[in-house]
Amino acid sequence: QVQLVESGGGLVQAGGSLRLSCAASERTFSMYRMGWFRQVPGKDREIVAGISRSGITTYYPDSVKGRFTISRDNAKNMVYLQMNGLQPEDTAVYYCAADFADRSALYVSRRRDEYDSWGQGTQVTVSS
Repeated sequence: QVQLVESGGGLVQAGGSLRLSCAASERTFSMYRMGWFRQVPGKDREIVAGISRSGITTYYPDSVKGRFTISRDNAKNMVYLQMNGLQPEDTAVYYCAADFADRSALYVSRRRDEYDSWGQGTQVTVSS
């Protein structure tokens, strides 16, 4: 099973930016749909970005649209999340996830239950 390792979290002031990275262990990384989720204590884990295996199609919920950008580099087995205009409500543990199912090249997985493998998470804290 693929191993995912996130990095890049930290403390930032409101309005600032962070770039999260996720390294995948499998050579077949280019076949997986990838996503970024976040979770705060007492709440469900929610998606903040998803990307198709081709990288052509992406998905963002309204809460982050226009501020967050997901991208991937299949040659390096990496997926990234660029976060701009961060606000205190973005404070959470951010998780990278992979969907192994055989789907079309343009499909973006949006639901938590579509994802099969998860990283350990990286903390993002935004101060006001």
